[in-house]
Amino acid sequence: MKYVGYYNGEIGPLEEMKIPMLDRAVYFGDGCYDATTFANNNIFAADDHLDRFYNSCKLLEIPFEMSREELRAELQKCIDANEIDHGMLYWQCSRGTTYRGHQFPPASVKPNLMIFTVPCDLIPFDKTFRLISMEDTRFLHCNIKTLNLIPSVIAYQRCIEQGCQETVFHRGERVTECAHSNILIIKDGVLCTPPRDNLILPGITLKHLLMLAEKNGIPTSEAPFTMQELADADEIIVSSSGGLCIQAVELDGKPIGGKDPKTLKDFAGCLCGVLCGRYEGTVKIHKFAN
Repeated sequence: MKYVGYYNGEIGPLEEMKIPMLDRAVYFGDGCYDATTFANNNIFAADDHLDRFYNSCKLLEIPFEMSREELRAELQKCIDANEIDHGMLYWQCSRGTTYRGHQFPPASVKPNLMIFTVPCDLIPFDKTFRLISMEDTRFLHCNIKTLNLIPSVIAYQRCIEQGCQETVFHRGERVTECAHSNILIIKDGVLCTPPRDNLILPGITLKHLLMLAEKNGIPTSEAPFTMQELADADEIIVSSSGGLCIQAVELDGKPIGGKDPKTLKDFAGCLCGVLCGRYEGTVKIHKFAN
């Protein structure tokens, strides 16, 4: 199978899997998820992603009782069932299966676990993004990786309609993040990111970029910056599990960045080296550095 599906212990071809209509994920989007990549059947930053997933469950008060070790084993089963050795790994937990009601279900209703893997190559480091911007009208719990993603879906659709690759959210003048990525800037040799508060998702790739900068003596700043500061930055970086360190070159039809290519190139090279170690010497590293 190239597309592997899993639901509460059952594994099969993704396109043949079914979930109950009474799963609360269906009618409420009542759940949380996480996603990462894998190569040579090894999960990238598994501990970081599991930490974030369990934190999302806690913040949503979903009583997900499966241990980290058990969940990791189930994730690995899906990866091992895949015909290819690299791709995307997604998993989600809903609050269970029961008749529709806004209150939490009784304790006898257990959470549901869904997993799937699909083929996926990471965005090459030498690709560039064109961006549009949009007012951030999402709720105030963006640090939780919930299933409620309609604002991000609409924002991403708008950028695609304009021939771009990402949408930058802002609350007033304050930059938050992108539709499905984090955003950073380089200014005067400092790597800057919006604060990892309730207004953005604490990205795992973002975490590793900041760690990489610190390890290489590059100063960092975790503080709010404005749309004007974004436009005036030396370089703009879009980061996610699918695109680790992508240069942005246009915002709302105007050129941006391009003033510090050396620092950007150094980041990309160092990050690729870090990934080699994270994937335990995988020979598929070219997937992340095309």
